[in-house]
Amino acid sequence: MYFFRTISVKPKLPEQISRLQELAYNLWFSWNSHAQLLFQRINSELWEEVYHNPVKFLLHVKRKDLEAVAHDPAYLDLYRRVFTDFDYYLTADKWFQQQHPELCRHTIAYFSAEFGFHESLPIYSGGLGVLAGDHCKSASDLGLPFVAVGLLYKHGYFTQKINRDGWQEAVYPHLNFYEMPIQPVARQDGCEATISVDLPGRTVYAKLWQAQVGQIRVILLDADVALNRQEDRKLTGQLYGGGLDTRISQEILLGIGGVKALRSLGINPDVWHINEGHSAFLTLERVRELVQNGIPVTTAREVIRASTIFTTHTPVPAGHDIFPAEMIDHYLGHLYRQLGMDRDAFLELGWDRDRNGFNMTLLAMNLAGYCNGVSRLHGEVTRKMFRWLYGMVPVEEIPITFVTNGIHMETWLAQELNDLLTTHLGADWKKHLTEPEWWEKISTIPDEKLWQTHQTLKGKTIQFVRDSLVKQRSRNHESVEQIREVQDYLNPQALTIGFARRFATYKRATLLFRDRERLIKMLNDPERPLQIIFAGKAHPADQPGKELIKQIYDISNEEPFRGKVVFLENYDINLARHLTHGVDIWLNTPRWPMEASGTSGMKAALNGVLHCSVLDGWWPEAYNGENGFAIGEEKNYLNDEEQDKDDVYSLYSLLENFIIPTYYKQEDGLPREWIKLMKASLRTIPWQFSTERMVQEYAERFYVQAIARGLTLTQENFQVAADLHSFKRFIQENWHHVTITAVEAKGNHVNVGDELEVNVRVKLGPISHEAVQIELAYGQINNNTNTLQNLNTTPMKFMAQDGEGTYRFTGRLPLKEQGTLGYTVRIRPAHPHFAHHFELPLVTWAPCF
Repeated sequence: MYFFRTISVKPKLPEQISRLQELAYNLWFSWNSHAQLLFQRINSELWEEVYHNPVKFLLHVKRKDLEAVAHDPAYLDLYRRVFTDFDYYLTADKWFQQQHPELCRHTIAYFSAEFGFHESLPIYSGGLGVLAGDHCKSASDLGLPFVAVGLLYKHGYFTQKINRDGWQEAVYPHLNFYEMPIQPVARQDGCEATISVDLPGRTVYAKLWQAQVGQIRVILLDADVALNRQEDRKLTGQLYGGGLDTRISQEILLGIGGVKALRSLGINPDVWHINEGHSAFLTLERVRELVQNGIPVTTAREVIRASTIFTTHTPVPAGHDIFPAEMIDHYLGHLYRQLGMDRDAFLELGWDRDRNGFNMTLLAMNLAGYCNGVSRLHGEVTRKMFRWLYGMVPVEEIPITFVTNGIHMETWLAQELNDLLTTHLGADWKKHLTEPEWWEKISTIPDEKLWQTHQTLKGKTIQFVRDSLVKQRSRNHESVEQIREVQDYLNPQALTIGFARRFATYKRATLLFRDRERLIKMLNDPERPLQIIFAGKAHPADQPGKELIKQIYDISNEEPFRGKVVFLENYDINLARHLTHGVDIWLNTPRWPMEASGTSGMKAALNGVLHCSVLDGWWPEAYNGENGFAIGEEKNYLNDEEQDKDDVYSLYSLLENFIIPTYYKQEDGLPREWIKLMKASLRTIPWQFSTERMVQEYAERFYVQAIARGLTLTQENFQVAADLHSFKRFIQENWHHVTITAVEAKGNHVNVGDELEVNVRVKLGPISHEAVQIELAYGQINNNTNTLQNLNTTPMKFMAQDGEGTYRFTGRLPLKEQGTLGYTVRIRPAHPHFAHHFELPLVTWAPCF
């Protein structure tokens, strides 16, 4: 055994095209088709062979191919146009500079366990990583002062192969980072930058790499360095691999090590965004930094909360990391003393009483001033999940809001459709991605043009599917006949459904097969045939998920389904791109309400593909009855079997009675009604569900506020934060004094348009009346639960002090609608530096009156 170091020997490019090297290391190329064309035109076969990786391409391309394009006038013209666009992109002022010029020096840090930018950088597993990648791309497009932090996995997630028997096999490639669009981060002295973190009994080191994504940097930590023990070098070996010890070590490296990485590079963010709980340990490191500088831990926690945003992505319990208390002692016990906290106080930061462990989601929630889910429905579900943390606070007012996910349009829009939209929406339509009036111009696209474009994309998708199946069968050494028959699989004229996602059981990949005879009739109708393309990975440890893949594979080889149902291996960004460009229907069948958001349907809708989904995740916000299809109902079922039966009946009925007849109904040789649905989808969905809108929303609602709050709380040598903590502690210790002793209303029979005067008397004990907000709370009466719904509040005015700790308030209740209205009075703490009404989850309600 011997050791060696690796260096990357870059090619010497002809002077005329020397900037290709620069372009290869900026992932801007991944969402600019003309930039990709610069590499493809040099050698298209090699471009496919290196899986669209420009760095690897330049390392392997032949000199003669470079010289040929360096003297090709047409190529050089394209080269000049691409770099004109590239330079303008990197230097022009963007949305954030225009809207918040005074904040451009305040950095926003975004932490995620995975990032999915492009197939050339396979350090993602699925939707969470792709969402993080799209978030970064739009942050660059909008000009945010943004830096991201993640881990660099030597084997990525895994490469999925389907063997001859239909079982998923996980292959872990050995990634050569020097052949990927990333580079080592260098210190000022030219040496490679590294950081270290403490793990039990040893120090673990990580090398820093950088991915350039347009204007922003993504810092990636790599533990596979010679300074580490062999087992520690494997800590960044695989995404979501290993047991709990590996997971907590990875999360310490990501959270604590990520903070250290930024500090070592002189980057001191004012805002910290935790994308899912995996990186929540970053809050502990930031608290530790302040405590080591003499700031009391209670004050430090207020500062950290003020500048931290947490986004949770899943309502599924398995998606929230839980560690036993003993494991927290083992890995983080040394922090107790450094933070000036005892064990119980430390564990309380993330203790989950229901699951009897340290919950990373709770840690993030407790140390983040802003918390959100990723769709309106997911926000509601998350509030219900964690309502036990908020005492008597109404569930709809629990301070967990939502920002619905989106997609990066330029990454996911097919070039053919891009060209069509440019023709009919205008050359600068991409400057108006979130403006609905621009998308209304979709109506001006001639039906035949839109349909022709879709059919072209569909033909490409089907050919891609056939080619992929040929490669798979050839690798599995199947017979010549079995390989040859693939060329007849899938009919380009048939209605084609795409189903591609993570193969978790709650996503119900096999729902469509519950009534096989009924499905067989649809698949084999000679006049109106149906066909289905499946793809997706199951986690290597998820046996039920792997069995679903096996089941679909077996079905696809049965005679009634053969050639009409196919399963493609290794679902990744490249495969997703092909499928979302060219199927007719994008099918989504999660068990309601377990889909947090889901973004694959947004990608399909952007390309004119109609979404057919359970009303879960983002779809309830998008579906209007005319822009896609809804399966089943939004309701709670007694059991899973009941829901499955209802949903499959709804799905079959939709297919038989509406989807299939509409697709095949011809007027003047075109499916006019179907095209009408496509146009409605394009008019209403993309502008709402883009990461441009999403990142703007994060910026306006969270980032800008967090910058301001962080600066405020650190004023006067952190005195403002100390005062805020003292206020909270005083209120908590004395809240038991707070009572509402009398409520008087003048008249219970009033007319619409009147105002009802309500007077109250309250006892606050030692708490000042200026430290609370007295409110009238009113809404519709839910007779089943005897509660108020659609709750509204209006503040009451201080009138007088009656005695020590006793006060009178008055308010007017607006009566805008006839009928029965329920109302009451409540008291909550109030402070100008609270991020939201219930930063302290305390509320006292009036007794019966």
